[in-house]
Amino acid sequence: MIVMADDQRKIQRDRVFEEEFLPQIDALYNFAYHLTYNEEDSNDLVQETYLKAYRFIDNYREGTNAKAWLFKILKNAFINNYRKKSKQPTKVDYEEVVTYHDEDDSQLTSYMDLREEMFEHMMGDEVTNAINALPVDFRTVILLCDIEGFTYEEISKIVDIPIGTVRSRLHRARNMLKEKLGEYANSLGYQDKRS
Repeated sequence: MIVMADDQRKIQRDRVFEEEFLPQIDALYNFAYHLTYNEEDSNDLVQETYLKAYRFIDNYREGTNAKAWLFKILKNAFINNYRKKSKQPTKVDYEEVVTYHDEDDSQLTSYMDLREEMFEHMMGDEVTNAINALPVDFRTVILLCDIEGFTYEEISKIVDIPIGTVRSRLHRARNMLKEKLGEYANSLGYQDKRS
């Protein structure tokens, strides 16, 4: 009888994981990439997020906002990894340096920047570069709100800050972007009618 109940719980967990968690993988990867700027680190971060989500799936209430729950796990994993790395001395992989210098230049020109691929039809390089140049706290709220479409309340829970702070950071981030992108907007023919 106990074995049957355990089997039912495992079936239930697997169903929730497949139906509610797995559909969020692309959004999680995009967010992870904008936090790490590294494909391998992004993949590791998403994998760690899914492992933790499955491990603690009993803490998730089925039918609630799976995306926000997963983003919070990812954000916390990123912070924990960042803290670990900041305490370690800088490491250099000499094999990677030798390989880089020995590569043929034609191989390098065929490489496509993942950020370009992600936002190919969404925004120009100038916008992507401006977002990526923002400090991480401001970049995070811009990505969560304007790219991923989370509400202020959801962002507040994901990032563990008050809603007022979310609004403030979002306002400041948008102002920083406006300042950085003013010249670019003018070159496209946009004018600020408020002046």
